[in-house]
Amino acid sequence: MIVVGLTGSIGMGKSTIAEMFRRRGIPVFDADAEVHRLYAGEATAAVEAAFPGTTQDGSVDRVRLAATLNNDETRFRKLEAIIHPMVRAAEKRFLNDAHESGVAAAVLEVPLLFETGRDKQVDAVVVVSAASDVQRSRVLARPGMTPEKLDGLLARQTPDAEKRQRADFVVDTGGSLADSEAAVDAILDSLKSKRAEAYARHWQSS
Repeated sequence: MIVVGLTGSIGMGKSTIAEMFRRRGIPVFDADAEVHRLYAGEATAAVEAAFPGTTQDGSVDRVRLAATLNNDETRFRKLEAIIHPMVRAAEKRFLNDAHESGVAAAVLEVPLLFETGRDKQVDAVVVVSAASDVQRSRVLARPGMTPEKLDGLLARQTPDAEKRQRADFVVDTGGSLADSEAAVDAILDSLKSKRAEAYARHWQSS
């Protein structure tokens, strides 16, 4: 089974491309969705212990947490030390299930794939990208987003140009949906000749 890492900076269209993979029968693990799930229960106690006052009614209050983190890199690393092992455990369960189901490929959608060194744990990396003006227009249209918030998020992410350079495949979402669909089909066709090594090396349960 080929393990694909799907990544890209905020506003580049990762979710759209992930859904295209799903429609082609490729299972996709959404790391962001898993973090939301963890914040709603499993991670609550640990986050509250590390950052008092950031939870309410058994869940992490993301607004309070963001205010507490306040773009402090040390605090972000403290939070990541709590959350990342939980996400990785969920990813491993997902990949084990996918392998047992007999699929040829599975996708890990991880926004911080390069930043966390996870690109070394997959067989191929797909980077979703678009022009910076398209990206900013998309993100700033989101409720509650400001240029300052966006700049803070981008500062913690590997620059798009570097991601593109390090990718095995790039899907540019600045064009039409048909163009993106064609790019996904081309990637899947190319992966047929790719050697599967990452699952056995990094993920397979003993």
